[in-house]
Amino acid sequence: MRLAGVGRRYGPRGPWVLRGVDLELPPGRLVRAVGPNGTGKSTLLRLVAGVDAPAEGRITGRPPRTAYVPERFPPALPFTAHGYLVHLARLQGLRTGAARARAGEWLERFGAGGYAGTALAGLSKGTAQKVAVAQALLAEPGLLVLDEAWTGLDTGARAALDDAVRERVAAGATVLFVDHDPRRLADEAHTTLRVEAGRVRPGAPASVPVRVDGPGVPPLPGGATPVGAGTRFRVDGAPSAPVRVVASGVLPLPDPLPGGATAAAVGGGTLFRVDGAASDELLRVLLAASWHVHRVEPEPAPVPAAPREAP
Repeated sequence: MRLAGVGRRYGPRGPWVLRGVDLELPPGRLVRAVGPNGTGKSTLLRLVAGVDAPAEGRITGRPPRTAYVPERFPPALPFTAHGYLVHLARLQGLRTGAARARAGEWLERFGAGGYAGTALAGLSKGTAQKVAVAQALLAEPGLLVLDEAWTGLDTGARAALDDAVRERVAAGATVLFVDHDPRRLADEAHTTLRVEAGRVRPGAPASVPVRVDGPGVPPLPGGATPVGAGTRFRVDGAPSAPVRVVASGVLPLPDPLPGGATAAAVGGGTLFRVDGAASDELLRVLLAASWHVHRVEPEPAPVPAAPREAP
C-alpha cells in the first residue's frame, strides 16, 4: 500500500491537517504512529483505513479486507453484541454460519462471551470496546488500523489484542496503530511514523528485536536473563526509565498509587510520575476509574547547571 503526496483538510478552505504524506506500508509489517495530540495521527489512520478520502494525492494498493477500530465506538445501534458482529461479518463476505461462529469465538477470546445477547446500548464502555475490537478481526483483514484500541480494555483483553495483532502480522497483514502507552508492542514494531506539524516522517523503531540462536548463550552483563523466545532480556534490579502521565478525572484513585507514583496538579489535569515498569498498572488504574489519559511520555532528562565562571 502506498500514499503519494497525500493531504487532508476539512472544507475547501480549511487548514491542512496533513500534507505531503509519502509512505509505503508493506504487507507483514507492524507500524506505529506517534506524535503530540492534535497533530493528525487519527487523520492519518482514517486516511489509511479509507474512512476519509484525501483532499490531494493518491492512495493505492489498499488490501480488499480492511478493518478499523476508532478511538470511540458508537454503541447506540439496534443490535445485540453478537448480532452486531454477525451483521458486520456478513458485510465482510462471511457466510452466516461462519459469521456466527467467528462472532462467538472473538467475544469469548476478549472475555465478553457472557454479553453476547446484551444490547449494545446496555454494554459498559469496556465491553463495548471489546465488541469494537472483535468486529475488526472477524474477517482476517489484510490491513488492520487501530486508533487507541487498547483504551478501556482490561488486562486480559489488552493481552488478547496484543496476540491478535501479532497473528495478523505473522499472516502477512499490515497493522498500523496508535496507543498512549509507549511500551505497547514497543520491541515488535517494524517502523515508527512521527506525525508532527502536519507532516509524517518515517523512522526506525526505538528498539530492534534481537534473536539469539545456538546451543548456549554466554553470561550476559548484570546477570541479564532471556525473556520469552530469546528476543528480549531482563536485568534484575535495573530501574526502568521514569514516565510522565498527564490525565484528568473526578473519581477517586487508590492511595498509594501503583509503583509509588506521585501526583501533582497541572493545567487542566494531573501529572503523574512513575517508574516505567509500573506505568501499565498506573494506566489500568486510571482507566478503571474513567479518567481520560491525555498523554504518556518519558521523563525529560535534567538540564545540567551551567558552570560558574571563576572570580
